[in-house]
Amino acid sequence: MARIAIVGVGAIGGVVASLVQSAGRHELVLCVRRPLAELVVETPDRPMRIEATIVTDPADAPAVDWVMVATKAYDVVGAAKWLEPLCVKDAPVAVLQNGVEHRERFAPFVPMQRIVPVIVDCPAGRKSPERVVQRGPMSLKVPESGLGAEFVELFAGTLADAATVSDWTTVAWRKLCHNSAGVLSALLLRPNEVMHEAAIGEVALQIVRECCAVGRAEGAVLSDAVPDEVLAAYRKAARDGVNSMLADRVAGRPMEIDARNGVIMRMGRKHGISTPSNDMAVALLKAMTA
Repeated sequence: MARIAIVGVGAIGGVVASLVQSAGRHELVLCVRRPLAELVVETPDRPMRIEATIVTDPADAPAVDWVMVATKAYDVVGAAKWLEPLCVKDAPVAVLQNGVEHRERFAPFVPMQRIVPVIVDCPAGRKSPERVVQRGPMSLKVPESGLGAEFVELFAGTLADAATVSDWTTVAWRKLCHNSAGVLSALLLRPNEVMHEAAIGEVALQIVRECCAVGRAEGAVLSDAVPDEVLAAYRKAARDGVNSMLADRVAGRPMEIDARNGVIMRMGRKHGISTPSNDMAVALLKAMTA
């Protein structure tokens, strides 16, 4: 049995909470900004009411065995406020965020050896602060290590596809290739259906090609077929599907611009790789939301 704290209980944090609860052997602590009367996760099988200690002030946070951070990538400072009290016993910190810089974001607050980067893939959304809808299975991929194996064991017996991978860099950049193209929906304020337009599809391909080039320079193994695979996945998905960046823009929230496309620009410059499509997408989106 482990006491597990989840920092950030949005769509992903809510699904993780339901999976941890379904294991039947852990104690849950939910770290949130505002009180929750309840948290219900509509899993593909059934609605699940989460049984957990809910904490709204870091000063009241108990020591735990594991911390899972499921906030947006831009809210690292807010999430970090919880870490000192939660990690009194040197609890590992699993970072379930978008992008490829999980360890780098939290290195100022947690020793690198205690950070477990997690690539998450799960179709889910939040209807309200108290209700999360999970539309498909959750995949959780972590690097091969002792802590990685411990993280996977936390989900043993659940419906989560939790596993260690030998080449986490490739997995992370492959996911970023998919996420990078999603900036077009945020720019155009249109769901997945926009990817069916030929001209937009060509722009998406170029965005992903740049991501592949930078990812390869960072050590990822990405074939020339990846851009076409990403576009095909968008066109196969529900036409009314809304990615989190578009949802954030519509709601007037901050967006993960830097974690999704800005990182391609930054690392591209480091390696001397031109990324004009990502440069333009970032510049336009920042100007539109300034």
